[in-house]
Amino acid sequence: MAASAAFNSLIKLPLILSLLSNTGLLPETSKNNNVVIFPPSCNRIECPSFDVIEVGNGFEIRRYNSSVWMSTSPIQDISLVDATRTGFLRLFDYIQGKNKYNQQIEMTAPVITEVTPSDGPFCESSFTVSFYVPKVNQANPPPADGLHVQIWKSTYVAVSQFSGFVKDYDVAEQAAALEASLDGTVWSSAIEKTRKADYIVAQYNSPFEYSDRVNEIWLLLDMEDELLSV
Repeated sequence: MAASAAFNSLIKLPLILSLLSNTGLLPETSKNNNVVIFPPSCNRIECPSFDVIEVGNGFEIRRYNSSVWMSTSPIQDISLVDATRTGFLRLFDYIQGKNKYNQQIEMTAPVITEVTPSDGPFCESSFTVSFYVPKVNQANPPPADGLHVQIWKSTYVAVSQFSGFVKDYDVAEQAAALEASLDGTVWSSAIEKTRKADYIVAQYNSPFEYSDRVNEIWLLLDMEDELLSV
């Protein structure tokens, strides 16, 4: 039993290190190349399921099925990378068994960070970090102090991708580029209806994967199935 637990921890270590890393030795973030691929990590670990609704120039529209997420309270910080590190440590403790049921939970992807930017460059922004709850746990996710459950109904999301390691200095540019790519489409007005968070950063990969890295920007859309003409 101990050997099995140790092996599982080693399997999870790469993703942990990925979210904790922010050194200048890591490769720089690459710009969006307008090609959206299926995240390779989702072939290895569980990810939320979705259907592709439309592929455009610089964006993909997905419809995610209903899902359950375990989320931190909003974290105030000037750095998305630091806030994600703080939130992920809380969530990693949670899946390791620091919850009301003392239950270990399998790692999933992506880990997402909802971003509500501040009004100025040197002011703290608000970040909520979330872990996708595996389907086997969604009916009764273990509660934990300092964390709360988010239940997403079927949700439309505009997505763009970028490679490399997530860095603070250009994530907002990636989000702005995605929004600009939606100008003139039916999806653009749908973004303006909601705005719970300005955008979401989804991270999938381990730090040992230097090629074919996949990160995503998500913009939530306020769409109804019966209003879609696609």
